[in-house]
Amino acid sequence: MTSSQWQDLVAVAWPLLIALVLGLIVQQVLLAIARRARRHAAEYLRARIAQVVAAPAAFALPLFFLSVAVRATTLPPEWIANIQHALGIGGLLCLTWLAVRAIGAVERRIVREHPVEVADNLAARRIQTQTRVISRVAQGGAVLIGVSIALMTFPTIRQIGTTLLASAGIIGLVAGIAAKPVFGNLIAGLQIAITQPIRLDDVVIVENEWGRIEEITSAYVVVRIWDERRLVVPLTWFIEHPFQNWTRTSSDLLGTSFLWLDYRTPMTDVREALQRICETDERWDGRVCVAQITETDQTTVQVRLLVSARNSGELFDLRCAVRERMIDYLVHAHPQSLPRLRMDLARDEGKAPASPSEALRAAQATNEVAEHTRSPGAEDVTPADAAIETTTRSPPPAP
Repeated sequence: MTSSQWQDLVAVAWPLLIALVLGLIVQQVLLAIARRARRHAAEYLRARIAQVVAAPAAFALPLFFLSVAVRATTLPPEWIANIQHALGIGGLLCLTWLAVRAIGAVERRIVREHPVEVADNLAARRIQTQTRVISRVAQGGAVLIGVSIALMTFPTIRQIGTTLLASAGIIGLVAGIAAKPVFGNLIAGLQIAITQPIRLDDVVIVENEWGRIEEITSAYVVVRIWDERRLVVPLTWFIEHPFQNWTRTSSDLLGTSFLWLDYRTPMTDVREALQRICETDERWDGRVCVAQITETDQTTVQVRLLVSARNSGELFDLRCAVRERMIDYLVHAHPQSLPRLRMDLARDEGKAPASPSEALRAAQATNEVAEHTRSPGAEDVTPADAAIETTTRSPPPAP
């Protein structure tokens, strides 16, 4: 290597080396700040801001130092342009990352200020649902815009984009059909965020499954089933299909327990017993406690025990407790109220067997009945008729 080549190498290397060392130092300092801010993020606002900014800046500033160093070198202009282009894309992606983190930080702050771990959490669940859905949409939009701008910096891709715009009719139709699920879920997410047919922690019946809304993303909703299963449902499903929402305006609910009892059930005592059961159960919210006969059949009556509770979980347990305690009360206090199968056999009890004379009179009575019920007609033959028929009958022919 000649001295001139060596000098050219040194002229290129020392700015890059200084930029790399400076960028490495700045990166380590910023990452240390981010780790420290993470420990105090729950206490101080400036710590949360530092946590958001430090990580993207730890990668963006070294790229900026390298960009300055490359311009100070004696590399060919084409090389400098390509390196600057790559560093510019890296800086643009860092800005996109910063925007995503900033949106997530705002989301976490709103969620933290509106906790759902309270008794009356309807407003908090509404705000959290809107915040989470809009945050997901905004983060997706930020990533889409950042990647699109980065791709449009390439001349070839820019030319393809111009060509696509020129033939936007057919291409747009095909792209719209292909992207229908994506844009459908995006629009459905905005509809859910604005109209809020569902919210986080809502109790819903989806596909005949009882569960709670556990998570709402930009593409699907996760429903936590009562037996710890997870039902993943597309966002568009909640816009296009009917479903039950038990906590749409309030978590208060009414529930029933049905009993089939005997007709002799004293309903006054049943109502008093139900009132005592509700008053001694802390899950009853004090609104509704009613016992009614709602149906009857040939053997039993259907008694509906209607009670109320603060939420669906307590209501289910209260219904089970009411059913169990009412059955126990009836078993001990009114056993005749329990359903039973009746059979009434008609028979003469305590009567002695009939004597021979009584049997004869019974037979004569039977004959009299037979005589009175005999039909008159030519087919009746008396003894005189039989004798006349014998004398007038022709003799048999001679042999």
